[in-house]
Amino acid sequence: MDRPLQGSGSSQRCCSYRTLKSWLPILSWLPEYKLKYLQMDLLAGLTVGLTTVPQALAYAEVAGLPVQYGLYSAFMGGFIYTLLGTSKDVTLGPTAIMSLLCFSVVGEEPQRAVLLSLLCGIIQAAMALLRLGFLLDFISYPVIKGFTCAAAVTIGFGQVKNILGIQDVPHQFFLEVYYTFHKIPEARVGDVVLGLVCLALLITLMLMKSHPGSENRSVGSRFARKLVWTVATMRNALVVVAATIVAYSWEAYGHHVFTLTGHTAQGLPAFSPPPTSDTTSNGTTVSFKEIVEDFGGGLAVIPLMGLLESIAIAKAFASQNNYRIDANQELLAIGVTNIMGSFVSAYPVTGSFGRTAVNSQTGVCTPAGGVITSVIVLLSLAFLMPAFYYIPKASLAAVIICAVAPMVDYRVVIQMWRIHRLDLLPFLATFLLSFWQVQYGIIGGVAVSGALLLYTMARPKIKVSDHGVLVMELGNGLSFPAVEHLNHIIHTQALQTIPARSVVLDCHHVSIIDYTVISELRDLMRHFKQKKVKLMFSGLQPSILKVLLKADLEGFSYADSLEEALLMESVSLLSDEDPK
Repeated sequence: MDRPLQGSGSSQRCCSYRTLKSWLPILSWLPEYKLKYLQMDLLAGLTVGLTTVPQALAYAEVAGLPVQYGLYSAFMGGFIYTLLGTSKDVTLGPTAIMSLLCFSVVGEEPQRAVLLSLLCGIIQAAMALLRLGFLLDFISYPVIKGFTCAAAVTIGFGQVKNILGIQDVPHQFFLEVYYTFHKIPEARVGDVVLGLVCLALLITLMLMKSHPGSENRSVGSRFARKLVWTVATMRNALVVVAATIVAYSWEAYGHHVFTLTGHTAQGLPAFSPPPTSDTTSNGTTVSFKEIVEDFGGGLAVIPLMGLLESIAIAKAFASQNNYRIDANQELLAIGVTNIMGSFVSAYPVTGSFGRTAVNSQTGVCTPAGGVITSVIVLLSLAFLMPAFYYIPKASLAAVIICAVAPMVDYRVVIQMWRIHRLDLLPFLATFLLSFWQVQYGIIGGVAVSGALLLYTMARPKIKVSDHGVLVMELGNGLSFPAVEHLNHIIHTQALQTIPARSVVLDCHHVSIIDYTVISELRDLMRHFKQKKVKLMFSGLQPSILKVLLKADLEGFSYADSLEEALLMESVSLLSDEDPK
């Protein structure tokens, strides 16, 4: 009796450990961690950290928040994802798209941005626990591309005012375009020159990285290529540091040539719960319920877009580097990151494609590289905040413009035109509406995609051919929206002709059927009987045949194949013509 009990306890412990590993993926790779992994993770974490710091400062500007909030949002993801993430490459933190979405919902109110992070995290974690990741499948590729193209244009043009050094420009896109051009005479020469120089340097370094030169295998050539790649990878940090030194030099001599970032809060953020109420400038208290109502549709759009962006990145790099991810675990990692981030004054974050690419290319071996990146961000918060005062806004604007420019992908429009032109409808709906309100663009695009999807369900392709009897081949599943369309075709082409004609429904593509369809088929078969012709089914899948047999349709007949059905019908026709 003892031995089975011991085996049972061991089995239970083993099962419990597997369950724990599924919730904490770090337990899968940490016991096998090696020294060479540590070396590569340190290198990758350091490289990504030097990319993250200037980008986080710049993206806080896009979100309409003080620059330190970008850094507050950039370190929690590294720690949480190391514990819960299933991709070795993904890095979580502020991104251009999430920053734009955050600005569209909370404006320039840091407290609300922090509360938004908490609520988004709760929604994302709940979706993971309830296995609701399939909802992301309803956001089609044309909607995603329309949104990212519009976001890139909005974000990029929004930084032109910082390149020009002009002030008091509205944030609404169309007003922003008007006032930016209207105020060009007020442009500051120093900001313009510095911004253009930074743009030129960033573009040059980007081109050097993508075109490394000849494949000379000599030691000197390999070293030169590696040096160019390293410098180009850290281009954002190098350009911002150089611009800051230039700005500090002019300020030291009393020349206020550039528009600077200005005073920022120093030190690490306090660990405290996010505020659940707000106070306006005139002293009015805004309750939690009122804040949530103000968030409106953004409270649905931001969590979904955060999940979509991060999981798409994780899947892309998992495919590229030959490993698998757990999509629901990724949802949980992002959700917990946003929940915990709200306790350190972070705004909503997601996976960053650019920083993930740097992480992968540097040779990261495990998610532990994110810990190194987070330490770099924390050190910047602890010791470098006074220096951030002198960062010119024009240099951060140049970093943002170069980061979002590749998101404007005109080739996708050409591909959609060639492959499936109807896909341009959700693309254009998303693209155009996003300039009005970002969340309306996504909602509008999803609505158009849904309408097209419903239309294809309601109007399935039905191929009609004449083989002595009419053969109608159904192109896909047969569900209730398609019933009226099928009914119309059968009546016009078979029952209302003189004489009425028999029909073979070729159902080998049909994998779904519902009660409404069964009900309509019962009526159709009655009409066929009244007209003294037949309705026969062929190519039924076993599950569909089982349903139709259970329905007990009067006069129901079927054949395993179309050829068999045609043979049966031809025999039936001959017997009908045979004189008694």
